[in-house]
Amino acid sequence: QVQLVESGGGLVQPGGSLRLSCAASGRISSINAMNWYRQVPGKQRELVAAIFSSGTTNYADSVKGRFTISRDNAKNTVYLQMNSLRPEDTAVYYCNTYVFRNYWGQGTQVTVSS
Repeated sequence: QVQLVESGGGLVQPGGSLRLSCAASGRISSINAMNWYRQVPGKQRELVAAIFSSGTTNYADSVKGRFTISRDNAKNTVYLQMNSLRPEDTAVYYCNTYVFRNYWGQGTQVTVSS
């Protein structure tokens, strides 16, 4: 079992920044990749960023150059630093990992609006 708890969402103006955190607990030694997804009502959940145990990262084209994913292994926490936020980044953001099955956090709302 793996538990994921996100934090750090909120309301920000266009051009602003937010940092999301995802704290993992449980069977964390089996975790390879940690991912951030986002979802808006009526649309499929989309992969935003991923980080592997090797340190390799991947990003959706829509966030490249603006978002940075990182992990602190000592704290079992993954971060998503979001800069130059746009209204189209508004969504519920979910932390995800796969250990024999998918695990999801509860989600955190990010709203980009003036």
